[in-house]
Amino acid sequence: MSERKAPLDGIRVLDLSRVLAGPWCSQNLADLGADVIKVERPGTGDDTRAWGPPYLKDEQGNDTSEAAYYLSANRNKRSITIDISTPEGAELVRKMAAKCDVLLENFKVGGLKKYGLDYESLKGVNPSLIYCSVTGFGQTGPMAPLPGYDFMIQGMGGLMSITGERDDRPGGGPQKAGVAVTDLFTGMYATVAILGALHERNRSGLGQHIDVALLDCHVAMLANQALNYMTSGNIPKRAGNAHQNVVPYQVFAASDGHLIVAVGNDSQYRAYCEVLGRPDLGVHPDYATNSQRLINRDALIAELEEIMKTRTRDEWIESLQKVGVPSGPINNLKQVFEEPQVKAREMWRTLPHPIAGTAPTTASPIRFSDTPVQYRMAPPLLGQHTDEILEELGLKDA
Repeated sequence: MSERKAPLDGIRVLDLSRVLAGPWCSQNLADLGADVIKVERPGTGDDTRAWGPPYLKDEQGNDTSEAAYYLSANRNKRSITIDISTPEGAELVRKMAAKCDVLLENFKVGGLKKYGLDYESLKGVNPSLIYCSVTGFGQTGPMAPLPGYDFMIQGMGGLMSITGERDDRPGGGPQKAGVAVTDLFTGMYATVAILGALHERNRSGLGQHIDVALLDCHVAMLANQALNYMTSGNIPKRAGNAHQNVVPYQVFAASDGHLIVAVGNDSQYRAYCEVLGRPDLGVHPDYATNSQRLINRDALIAELEEIMKTRTRDEWIESLQKVGVPSGPINNLKQVFEEPQVKAREMWRTLPHPIAGTAPTTASPIRFSDTPVQYRMAPPLLGQHTDEILEELGLKDA
């Protein structure tokens, strides 16, 4: 039997996106085996190349031109520089699109039409092309022409209204997430959409236009919080590190630090109370079910907080994990990569790099049993593969 190929082996992606949402999507596709050709502006390239410090250091410890932000979303790709604002550059992209399966872009709505690189123009060149547009607000609606950025979408889309300490406590107020979750979720939704379109094309032989918007993805990912409002009419509020629907499910202070206790059901709650030495709390009529614990949250948490202060963080974690109660520390990034489980899963990888020797990358979380993700290339230097790509596509003279 021949060796099985990567899931997207043979799929070629023309990536005209930059910054994070689009590149996050194309990095997923590249990890799955697609040949991703990253089209960049001559001279400057992807905006995130300059989003430093920190920068990747060379073997002598000096900064290179490769920002860590750029490195986070561009492995396994090849870079070509093309000035699409010129007739020659736009024509070259059209010729490339004719030989590709997917085109990914995150220009403003209508921004590529003046170059003849919009979906309707390229559909005539390649009817089987899957064309994915990532924008702030989508291709329709009153805000469609406007630019959208992760931070403003976190506010506009409601996440900041449910993130942060309660308004009646010190430090209360709106808070954004620590990473650009809207961009990342949008990149993941775009990935799913492209995979679905590729599967459908196997039946129809035809491509299609995919419209993915940051605001849409953000509203969709509100999940249970959105449904809390949609079913009750009550507007969810910030709850700090507590859960809106489950108790106890929050951060507790131990004698020497903090830990998370995430009790997911009533049996876990009773086991938790046993470890605390208070089995009576596990069967108390005010606390025995999650519904009752939600109603009587303040009284219960006040009791639990005092008990949790009597032992160290690690003592609690060890005891709780033994009886199957989810609990864990609050790690900084250094501690994350020192976690035995993170090490066992090989989440820190290194890739050969042409000027730094090696470059770090976080591993893909996707694990296949028979066609594993391959870490082929570090994020490319600007225009590193221009001649190589043109020659492969029979466009060297261009």
